Amino acid sequence: MTVEKPNVKVTGADVPEDRPAPLRRLGTSSHASRSSSGFSAPQPLAPVRTPFLKKKYRHVAAAHWQPRTSCLSHDSDASPSFLGFRNLMIIVLVVGNLRLMIENIKKYGVLICVRCHDYRQQDLWLGAALYFLIPCHLFVAYVVESSAAQQARFLLKSSRRRSGTATPGGSYLPSDEDLRRFNTTWKLIAFVHGLNITFCLLITSLVVYFFIHHPLIGTLSEVHAIIVWLKTYSYAFTNRDLRHAYLHPSKRDEDALPEIYDKCPYPQNVTLGNLTYFWWAPTMVYQPVYPRSPKIRWVFVAKRMAECFGLNVFMWIASAQYAAPVLRNSLDKIAHLDLPSILERLMKLSTISLVIWLAGFFALFQSFLNALAEVMRFGDREFYTDWWNSPSVGVYWRTWNKPVYQFMKRHVFSPLVGRGWSSGQASIAVFVFSGVLHELLVGIPTHNIIGVAFVGMVAQLPLIALTAPLEKMQGINGKIIGNCIFWVSFTLIGQPLAALLYFFAWQAKYGSVSQMPIKP
Repeated sequence: MTVEKPNVKVTGADVPEDRPAPLRRLGTSSHASRSSSGFSAPQPLAPVRTPFLKKKYRHVAAAHWQPRTSCLSHDSDASPSFLGFRNLMIIVLVVGNLRLMIENIKKYGVLICVRCHDYRQQDLWLGAALYFLIPCHLFVAYVVESSAAQQARFLLKSSRRRSGTATPGGSYLPSDEDLRRFNTTWKLIAFVHGLNITFCLLITSLVVYFFIHHPLIGTLSEVHAIIVWLKTYSYAFTNRDLRHAYLHPSKRDEDALPEIYDKCPYPQNVTLGNLTYFWWAPTMVYQPVYPRSPKIRWVFVAKRMAECFGLNVFMWIASAQYAAPVLRNSLDKIAHLDLPSILERLMKLSTISLVIWLAGFFALFQSFLNALAEVMRFGDREFYTDWWNSPSVGVYWRTWNKPVYQFMKRHVFSPLVGRGWSSGQASIAVFVFSGVLHELLVGIPTHNIIGVAFVGMVAQLPLIALTAPLEKMQGINGKIIGNCIFWVSFTLIGQPLAALLYFFAWQAKYGSVSQMPIKP
């Protein structure tokens, strides 16, 4: 009896089913293989592939079967990746600036000249002398704190000189006489520290301003002096609080010291080696102990230093070949107060100034400080956070330079608030102090103290107050608006305008561009 096959008509829209691959027998019909000594352990069967059944194509397939949102919409649940946009922006930024540099070379020729730097031999000698002289003030600070630590040990051992009350729990309640003696000693220590660091900064600034001709050598010397000034400030005030806790121990939670300090309690931290480590550590805030990394990765150090060197070469070439001609061509516009032309110059200068600024940020905070932290085995390497997403100008200053921010918050802002100042008044004091340091850092090496850096810092206070409410707005609109204000104020106004004003003041002082200490 035969079975008739159904008459099936195959069309082009039908897709044949996949057939499973035939199973291959291993020797016999049994799944157990036989050996010379009998039956061996049963072998597993080969896995059977489930056939993939393709469906017949139908024009009624649902393309829209659930509510969905656009990828870039605020209502989207999943956050899209912007890696492609980032790559596109980098490519556009690089290609656009290369085109401008090529156009610049065709117009002005090659302006890069290694031998054109006008510096004197005394600049090198004075710069080297300042490099070895500035750390001597740290040694003076160590001598002062060592004497204070010896006095604290003596007071603690001679309990007859102390009139306070010791509690059974291990605390010590100082009397008014104890507090008066402690404050009198601190005033003397603070006076010596203040005199020491004032001479450090004053001597360096005078030598750089009057005797060092090359701005780069002067800038390095001035930066070193300011860093030592800030570090000695932190060293003195931190040891004051540690000394107070050592003489007047307290078991209250608000008086407790951080647990990490138990590894090196006061006065064991007052050593020359401890202070030397703080001198080189990439931080402005003194602690007796820092988190440390287990070992030094020299390959990591080499990569970071190569990045730092390459970025510095790039910034030098970009400044000499492109930024300098733009600044030169802007001098007559500034002299005649041609506002439309000045605005055009600002917009043209904003691109290259932004690129140089970003390269400088990466070279300092990502490359150099990470390399220094690796050599020093410094564990906390959060030198910045995502400042590029700042919803306000205030958030930017709190996130882009964490070492300086931590110093200002710990030693300037918080003490003033603790003394009864409002947060607004304390913020004004922080920006005034920061403005003075920026003016010294920029005006002293360039021999132009014109107040641009100081005014640039203080003038941001109204902008911070204007964008502060945007941080608290619900949703993302406020953050987007604040971030746009931040970028426009820095890239289109702040940096190009400061560069134009300094260049104009420099040209007015030296008579012509060709008489400047460095020929761009």
